[in-house]
Amino acid sequence: MKIVKNSLRDLSHEISYHPDKRLELFRGQSTAEKIEVFFLLSPHVQQTLIEALTIKELITFINQLDFDQAGRILARIRNERKRKQVARKLKTELKEKAEYFLRFSPKAEFTLLNFNYIFLPDTTSIIDASYALDQHYKETGKIPEILVQKNGKCIGEVVMGTLVRERNTGKLGKYITQIFTISYKANPSEIKKVFTKSEKRKVVVIDTDHSVLGIIYTDDVKRLFNNGSAGALYDFAGVSDSERVFDPVMSKVNHRYKWLLINLFTGFLAASVVGLFENTLQEFVLLAIYMPIVAGMGGNAATQTLAVTVRGIAVGEVSLANVKQAIKKEVSAGILNGFIVGVVVAFAASLINQSPLLGLIIAISMMVNLVVAGFFGALVPVVMKSFGKDPATSATIFITTATDVFGFFTFLGLATLFLV
Repeated sequence: MKIVKNSLRDLSHEISYHPDKRLELFRGQSTAEKIEVFFLLSPHVQQTLIEALTIKELITFINQLDFDQAGRILARIRNERKRKQVARKLKTELKEKAEYFLRFSPKAEFTLLNFNYIFLPDTTSIIDASYALDQHYKETGKIPEILVQKNGKCIGEVVMGTLVRERNTGKLGKYITQIFTISYKANPSEIKKVFTKSEKRKVVVIDTDHSVLGIIYTDDVKRLFNNGSAGALYDFAGVSDSERVFDPVMSKVNHRYKWLLINLFTGFLAASVVGLFENTLQEFVLLAIYMPIVAGMGGNAATQTLAVTVRGIAVGEVSLANVKQAIKKEVSAGILNGFIVGVVVAFAASLINQSPLLGLIIAISMMVNLVVAGFFGALVPVVMKSFGKDPATSATIFITTATDVFGFFTFLGLATLFLV
């Protein structure tokens, strides 16, 4: 049922102050009225509506906006899957523009954005700013940041103490302190670099017209990146980070089958290498016992190198420009680790199987495999990053294939030459 109000401003007041009826009040308006009232609401209330509306409602709403407004609303849909579904179903012209916009913005990590701020002109008086702050507090229950704009552009902030100390008639423009800003196009590594290389408590994210999109806080950045290990586990396994334990079966299948098929192909590649030495394995069956050890050690070493490299890429330490140095260090570490592990395995093989030559072959194979693991573990993620791909996404499939192929070829090749 449509709610009749004296004005849209009254309606925005009702929506802001009655969170339990917010969705009902908003849904009761025509699309045109929804658009008008939406932009009268505080960023915080806007965000609650964006998250609460269904995909169909968002599509109907966004289809009536201009390009810039549509892009901003799309970017604020925190759920990536939902955002993509909305973008795909927009009307043709807007869809093309929105997809163009989202080529630049999906990496801006909008989940970090905080909308607890008020954006006031520099000519606003202290008393008026206090009133605006009080209104925001009543709406959200939170004391906001006070950002100051001139001609629509953010020029700084005013600290809370100013409202208490200064005269009520004073203008905000006289009490501005600088605040660091960053473009919405920034990727997570840039955002992290800003905070790790400075003592900044917060950063304001701005659009191309210098209007404010939101605020990012140090604590949120630390939380995101400290919890990144869980996301990395999803990436390494070829599983979507949006997948959950109790998702529908077909959803799980859709998330995983492509990577499993790729893994199947690479598995056949490794198997074909083993097939080249079929006669060797038939004559010296004992080799089959040690093949899983060679493959397993190479895979583990590759995953270790990959984890370190991906973390280096994320914080800006590793790039295509200095990857040679990273590869050199990882290969050197692979030689030493391979020697240590190889000696242990060689001793065990000599003791158990009474074959020092077999032990030597295993030791050499182990060293080669760990060197390969270091080389590809450092190279593959950097190459993927240079092509604009996620450097962590299922890179283990390709790296462990390399260690399997080279490891089996070295192990079985040496066995063919010296044991058969």
